[in-house]
Amino acid sequence: MKTSVKLQIAGTDRVGMVANITTYMSERGANIISMEVEVVGNRAIVYLEARVSPPLDLEALLAGLHTIPSLRQVAQVHMLPLEKREKRVQIVLDNISDGILAVDEDGKVTMANRVAREMLGTPEEGMIGRDLKELNLSGTGILDCLSGPGYRQLNRDLITERGRFQFLATGKPIRDSRGRVVGAVEILKELREIKEMAHAVSQPLQVTFREIIGSSRAITDVVSIAKKLARTDPVVSLRGESGTGKELFASAIHAESGRPGPLVPINCAALPETLLESELFGYAGGAFTGARREGKPGLFEIAQDGTLFLDEIAEIPLTLQAKMLRVLQERRVRRIGGSREVPVNVRIITATNKNLERMMDQGLFREDLYYRINVFQIQIPALRERIEDLAVLAEHFLFHLNSTLGKTAQSLTQAALQKLAGHRWPGNIRELRNVIERASILSPGEVIDAEHVVFSAGATPALAAAAGRSDEGQATESLGQQVDNFERQIIAQKLKDSGSIRGAARSLGVSHTTLLNKIRKYGLQVER
Repeated sequence: MKTSVKLQIAGTDRVGMVANITTYMSERGANIISMEVEVVGNRAIVYLEARVSPPLDLEALLAGLHTIPSLRQVAQVHMLPLEKREKRVQIVLDNISDGILAVDEDGKVTMANRVAREMLGTPEEGMIGRDLKELNLSGTGILDCLSGPGYRQLNRDLITERGRFQFLATGKPIRDSRGRVVGAVEILKELREIKEMAHAVSQPLQVTFREIIGSSRAITDVVSIAKKLARTDPVVSLRGESGTGKELFASAIHAESGRPGPLVPINCAALPETLLESELFGYAGGAFTGARREGKPGLFEIAQDGTLFLDEIAEIPLTLQAKMLRVLQERRVRRIGGSREVPVNVRIITATNKNLERMMDQGLFREDLYYRINVFQIQIPALRERIEDLAVLAEHFLFHLNSTLGKTAQSLTQAALQKLAGHRWPGNIRELRNVIERASILSPGEVIDAEHVVFSAGATPALAAAAGRSDEGQATESLGQQVDNFERQIIAQKLKDSGSIRGAARSLGVSHTTLLNKIRKYGLQVER
């Protein structure tokens, strides 16, 4: 019975070296089935696999190879380089979530990764080298690629002993250097997995501390403190001016906390007192006219095992503050009109831009509730206190805006950045985002200069000047009309300067079709 031997033979590179090895092996009855040669400088390494028949003396065979001129080393190996490469590729393919199947020009299976084998319900040893038609599979569309251009995202049903599978199939022919078809490959993606991915994408993304942009000492210190508090349970009080990102911090703290429950935010200033009470604590069935018969859980119950974010907590009426205090102390909530208390395990994060200490002195905020929610206070810095972060924040907002609108990437000039840095930013990060959005719209090209940076107080006059209209005319037009007029003038000027629609589209950073639609929208005449 023949056995296989794998050898690594090294020596000084010379003409005829491989021929000498081949001749020597064949004279001793060894059948070479695989050979690979590597040359590095003046050194050659020959890897080979041969089948030998007993009673061939393997030690004598190896000793005889040493007699070939220029050979320096002969040793047995467990695996050839080609086998190692194929093994690595197979490991990669087996860890891909899609099924991958390949056949040669005769329709015989040359490769099937783990997912494909599971889909097809066939073990690897039962597939490789076999004709695909012999496997009795309901889907053999890959064979069409041997005589056609291939296909993309076709719905396929596959019926096996394990059941019915639905998947999308993409097939392509494999061609050699001369363009001849030498095989085909098919990628299979289960529809169930696609649906799961679509569901995951449709869910709101959880904000983490990575989304908090800035490298200034003011913001990095606050982020460091927030991270330390995230894994603890005490109430966290977020303080800061409007627009500093308090809700962003609340979301990041919840994400870092590892709590399995949801983050449930509520703006306490947005609801009247009666509605706020029922939203927070819920109500029992028939508690009041119009109430649901089965009752309704409050946000404390909905946020079970998660986080309840009470934004604008300073706006909670005094009558509700006492009830809020009891829930925070007892960790139990009673619905309006109900008699049963429900235990709640909820992390509380509060936020306000008001001075709670002054409100407490004025009798507008309960002292006991103040000390209950003020266990750990985080003061989020205003934008003017971290002005060194302004440039990177502006570029971040501009990048996302351009991506959302499908515009050519824009950039801010040094003059524009200096103008931004000189502003006091009463609206903080929220105001900066609005200013960048306004500047992106006002700028006709890829560069945003200082003249395009318009703050809230000067927005309307700037639009009026840019559109070349009088103050009286602007007073009667909405913001949308003013922007349309401004855009119309920009397009008309670009068409005049460029001399063609395609050239104007290229200059404006939009597609030819987009510009044609805008020309029709504004009734512009194109000179040819």
